Amino acid sequence: MTRSRCLSALIALLTLAVAFLVAPPTAAAAVAFTSTGVNQNGGNCLDLPGGSTTAGAQLRAFTCGSGANQSFGFTPVSGTTDVYTITTQSGQCVDVYGASTADNAAIIQWPCHGGTNQQWRLAPVSVSGTDRTFNLVAVSSGKCATPSGGSSASNTNLVQLPCSSTNGRVWRLPAFTGDAAKTYTNPLSQHGPDPWLTYYDGYYYLATTTWNSTITMRKSSTLAGLATATDQVIFNLTRPNGAGTMWAPEFHLLDGPNGKRWYFYYTAGREPYDLGTQRIHVLESAGLDPMGPYSFKADLLDPTQDNTWELDPSILQINGQLYLLGTFYNGSQPMFIRPLSNPWTASGTRRVLSTPTYSWETVGGAVNEGAEVLQRNGKTFIVYSASHCSTPDYKLGMLTYNGGDPLSSSSWVKSPNPVFQRSNANGVYGPGHNGFFKSPDGTEDWIVYHANNSTSGGCDMNRTTRAQKFTWNADGTPNFGTPVALGVPLAAPSGE
Repeated sequence: MTRSRCLSALIALLTLAVAFLVAPPTAAAAVAFTSTGVNQNGGNCLDLPGGSTTAGAQLRAFTCGSGANQSFGFTPVSGTTDVYTITTQSGQCVDVYGASTADNAAIIQWPCHGGTNQQWRLAPVSVSGTDRTFNLVAVSSGKCATPSGGSSASNTNLVQLPCSSTNGRVWRLPAFTGDAAKTYTNPLSQHGPDPWLTYYDGYYYLATTTWNSTITMRKSSTLAGLATATDQVIFNLTRPNGAGTMWAPEFHLLDGPNGKRWYFYYTAGREPYDLGTQRIHVLESAGLDPMGPYSFKADLLDPTQDNTWELDPSILQINGQLYLLGTFYNGSQPMFIRPLSNPWTASGTRRVLSTPTYSWETVGGAVNEGAEVLQRNGKTFIVYSASHCSTPDYKLGMLTYNGGDPLSSSSWVKSPNPVFQRSNANGVYGPGHNGFFKSPDGTEDWIVYHANNSTSGGCDMNRTTRAQKFTWNADGTPNFGTPVALGVPLAAPSGE
């Protein structure tokens, strides 16, 4: 095989790799773009040494600069959605020397000829805290462009080696503009029960139960990136306001005396792992960063009925008033509502909002918990989790506000059937404890929830965080559809 054919293959493979990582199942046509390429092991840039015009000059990873020798043109291969030829400053094509399929074959520039050793597939690789990261996969060999030996050192020649998500195989293409290159797969966290997810100021923020004395949060500019983002400790609990059992976290941007602040609500025991002492607590941020810093603000205790545990805090804003939602125990587990005078202070005692009565709400235990507010076009819904979390029939029910006093259960109508539940076909069991968030451009509505992979899954840290888009019915009610199987590529939220 000629060098030209080998380079064409490499370019095609690189392009396919990009499409695989970021393109939805039915991708649009690829888009030409010009970009630098930043290696994620060392931060060096794809480089044509000295801006050489010599055919056969070997490319390298070199300290990033502003020269044209580090700017490369990516042109889609006709009839593909993810395969590109890559041109250097001299107008020649990035090429696998001799169309070799062997490890350590040199990556060079060579006059363009359209062969598969000059075609590259861009295969997306999720990297925590960043985006537009890919394997550059040679179509001719199926191997990846990388600094020799996976080195992080500047001035390292490029070769091809078997692809991976580490060892210098991953490149960031900051100017990548392929609209078809944005997908993600569930789960977003392998150990992520009780998830709360928000998109704010260019980033997704995710907090889940830790069941210890830390509060953690992860962030990413893409939904896919949450899966590999690091959980960062943002607060450490101490007695008496939490001692080893942080769970059901939520954070809301609310008006306070110093303007808008993030208020982080959570459940924690007064003693380690003592379920009987579980109460709701709240932190306040110092500014507008969802990750804080935070300071402890208050115990959100009921002013007259602090005699049972309370769990699963959430916030309802309606008719200019603020309310706390949650659940407590009175023989069964009903949902409550309590008025607030500000984000951390109760102005009245709790009122029962919903009691588990339908058969689908009582599997393994009579439970209404995890109340979450969804509002659209003047309508207000509360979506809640029903039945016991130890069963595969943990699911979502819904209340609809019909006017009147929000504190009165008569102002809410319960749907007679669940609105989101297990899918045997997709291997999703016990989907529940959800939240809602908007896509970056504000045009789509998304649900985040946890679920188990088998019918034997229970109420533990092995529940995984998942997210998917939902739609709306003609009558203005949400249509959550069916929980999607793990590993299925889904189009990322609009506006990423």
